[in-house]
Amino acid sequence: MTGNSMRNLADSMRSGARAPRSMEERMEATLRRPGEALSPRALRKALADMQAIVDARLSEVEAGRRAAEVAQWYATLSADERRDVWLLMSERFAPDAARIQAARAQYDAAVSRGGESGQAEVRLRRALVSPRARLLQRFAVAEPGMRFLIDLRAELLPHLREDTRLVALEAELEHLFSTWFDVAFLDLRRISWDSPASLIEKLIRYEAVHDIRSWSDVKNRLDSDRRCYGFFHPRLPNEPLIFVEVALLDHISDGITPLLDEAAAAGDLSRATTAIFYSISSTQVGLRGVSFGDSLIKRVVETLSSEFPKLKVFATLSPVPGFRGWLAKNAAALLEATDDKRRAELGRAIGQPDVDAAAVLRAAEQPLALEARSPVRQWLMRACARYLGAELKDGQPVDPVARFHLGNGARVERLNWGGDPSAKGLKQSYGLMVNYLYDLKRLDKHRALLAQGRVPVSREIDGLRG
Repeated sequence: MTGNSMRNLADSMRSGARAPRSMEERMEATLRRPGEALSPRALRKALADMQAIVDARLSEVEAGRRAAEVAQWYATLSADERRDVWLLMSERFAPDAARIQAARAQYDAAVSRGGESGQAEVRLRRALVSPRARLLQRFAVAEPGMRFLIDLRAELLPHLREDTRLVALEAELEHLFSTWFDVAFLDLRRISWDSPASLIEKLIRYEAVHDIRSWSDVKNRLDSDRRCYGFFHPRLPNEPLIFVEVALLDHISDGITPLLDEAAAAGDLSRATTAIFYSISSTQVGLRGVSFGDSLIKRVVETLSSEFPKLKVFATLSPVPGFRGWLAKNAAALLEATDDKRRAELGRAIGQPDVDAAAVLRAAEQPLALEARSPVRQWLMRACARYLGAELKDGQPVDPVARFHLGNGARVERLNWGGDPSAKGLKQSYGLMVNYLYDLKRLDKHRALLAQGRVPVSREIDGLRG
């Protein structure tokens, strides 16, 4: 047993509890402890197999073959056993700390002398490359390797908070994916009713905004007055990474129901002046943090403009998924900031002169029954305008959909009462939906405003939140 192992054991005995053992300690042991998944012998074999994958003497083809064998073995493991594999990758394939320290010292010395530091920088960069990166790269060589790595990260993500030892592995995967899935390597493809059935089935499975209920539903979304585009990667040729559904209309849509009406006739494309992005779905949890949604919209706008020169307006019809949760926490403060006249109107509307937040929220539980002049409805609209047009955290909109579109240069254009009357829409936002407008001449201006902590909004939204 090493000195570190003996100290850890002594510390555990003194505390009366057994601390989790490192991979090194477990592989040096003979028996596994309760709660440990893979046996020491299995861990030693797994480490040897993965070390063989990164052997510099192997060709890429042979390394890929060995990686595929390990991936096949990994697929047979339980969740706890897979976690042991992650820990092996994290702890035993880390960069060499001594080499990094030496390279850093050489780089600092070169910079301080004011001379040529190029070679020192190269040595530092090479020292920072971990064996773990080499291991993951060789897993990607084999045909199913990219799928294996994406699924591995998807499984890994929920465990980061409870086990920080996994953070380095997750960060390494995200960094590699950001390079491998750069938009320069992605293909934009239209998905239509003539696409393979297996691809259309994936639209049904991955649709994250408005559930696809049937084949007739998806056929409606792929009709002649609609377009659907997705980004594809050459290593995952039949798997859309993200896709967007578009309706071609002569106006900015204020509700999702007409767009999903399977009985409605297809629109007249010769009259189409407006493209409505009504659903954007990312499909791969394992690619979380890899950004290509903004590029998707830009590429789709370019494609649509080329096909339909009359299109002048590009806007979304978007959900407001965080509104109800935010309002539950902030209703009291919003009510306190409401002027006396509006508070009195709210009190009369709900039959409670001394109006409080709980009473107003109860009155809002049947939003579709509220008339246009209802003080409760108007209060909800003002609250949502405040939520979308002013609420920031760390300089970014608190609503995830707003964060996406505003970050791409759109502005908050219009709120739509009853825009989504589905159970999901009512649960998320009392049925409210929002249009984000992509004014192609002002995208950079809007991004600059957001960087200054100011959300770009239309006059209508500005009036509501005032």
